[in-house]
Amino acid sequence: MNLPFLPRLAPAALMALAALWLGMGGALAQAPATSPSPAPSASPAPAASPSASPSVAQTPAPIPSVQTADPFGEPITLQAKKVVIAKGNANWDSAFDTLMDSYKALNALLDKQGIKPAGNLLIVYTSTDDTGFTYMAEIPVDQEPKNLAKNMSVGQSPEGKALKFVHRGSYDNMDNTYEAITNHLDDKKLEAKDTFIEEYITDPVKTAEDKLVINVYVPLK
Repeated sequence: MNLPFLPRLAPAALMALAALWLGMGGALAQAPATSPSPAPSASPAPAASPSASPSVAQTPAPIPSVQTADPFGEPITLQAKKVVIAKGNANWDSAFDTLMDSYKALNALLDKQGIKPAGNLLIVYTSTDDTGFTYMAEIPVDQEPKNLAKNMSVGQSPEGKALKFVHRGSYDNMDNTYEAITNHLDDKKLEAKDTFIEEYITDPVKTAEDKLVINVYVPLK
């Protein structure tokens, strides 16, 4: 099953992290040197121990594995949140810059009115074609801002059953992530809705592009 709404970005290798194991070696105790035998006496000497120089192997306690790989295709239920929305459209060649312009415009609006974001930036992709896509940039808020621009509104973020995937690295490398998502849906015989959501866990303006962490949510039918 192909997802017609997935973006067409430059291909790159999908990051896969392995779990790390740590081990500890045993220690071998050195036996003390044997002292000279005493002169014979009238009373018998005590019985000698079975071994004059024992070796003791130290058994380390087991160390649990460290899970470093992100969950892939984790079932979740999205909860609707109040969000301020900036609608827009973009070409694939300038996609990230266009999304960041919307993000900056929303932040500027909230800063001017003294409203703090109540969550991470969300990008909801509503349609795509060969040249570009339409989207809604959303920032969760606890209070409703005023004096919105023409392309802005207040609404609710998507809700319902979805699968969660994690992308780490440049936005330009997300093509590989979406290809893996498509393969996962095919393998599980799952049907996705014609929208998908990106949640920017790291601030996309302040974070180096190759250090981005983005949760991708795929709503299911």
